[in-house]
Amino acid sequence: MTRTRLWAASGLVPFAAYVLLFLALPTALALASGLVDGDGAFTLDNLAALADPVILQTFWSSTWLSLVTAVIGAVVGALVCYALLGMRESGPVRTAVDAAAGVFAQFGGVMLAFAFIATIGLQGVVTQLLAGIGIELFADGPWIYELPGLILPYVFFQVPLMVITFMPALAALKPQWAEANLTLGGTRSSFWMRVGIPVLAPSFLACTLLLFANAFSSYATAAALASQGSQIVPLQIRTALTSETVLGRENLAGALALGMIVVVGVVMSLYSLIERRAARWRA
Repeated sequence: MTRTRLWAASGLVPFAAYVLLFLALPTALALASGLVDGDGAFTLDNLAALADPVILQTFWSSTWLSLVTAVIGAVVGALVCYALLGMRESGPVRTAVDAAAGVFAQFGGVMLAFAFIATIGLQGVVTQLLAGIGIELFADGPWIYELPGLILPYVFFQVPLMVITFMPALAALKPQWAEANLTLGGTRSSFWMRVGIPVLAPSFLACTLLLFANAFSSYATAAALASQGSQIVPLQIRTALTSETVLGRENLAGALALGMIVVVGVVMSLYSLIERRAARWRA
């Protein structure tokens, strides 16, 4: 390798250090802690605990919550992208939406939980306004602090993430394709049915998988909203690490983390495979 290439490769050192410290090392620690007992001896008992009905229910809850919010976020985000497609790229509306999407895609955690509690919580502003006209949001119980209550906050950051990731694929549709469709006697609907949707389908599916992984690994928003129980896997890991009533389950957290890594790893591998195929159309 020449000196020029070595110098160019040195620019990857910070990224490599970041991946090593925040991805490879935690993965190795999770794998190691899930395969040892409290005395440090090798055991498979922690992995066997993943078959516990409670743990399986937790994984199922995380899966359907991630799937529902990913599909809703993908559909709504794609519609927003379609609306933006007709606007000038450097225009004020599209610039403002792009900037807002970049901010709101990262607006999770305690801040987002507080915003929802302040608006549609038990004593939230919107809740009280609706109660004044006879509409009770919580007539059947405080659902916002339970698993279904996580859908709205998750969708809040899933939609802007979809806008960020799907907009480049939508913008890459070549005008020549639409012109060729019109020249051959096609209509606007035939263009989307025979060209647009088939071309965009891989990108849409890849972005949906990305949203699924994003929701599956989210922790802070759920931790701030869900006051009781451990309905999803990240909260179950917290319980295994911090519970004062059930001791000696620290290594179970490692097994749960390993399960999450496997699920997210499979999803992201599919995302990478589909995205690589979709990139051929954007070339």
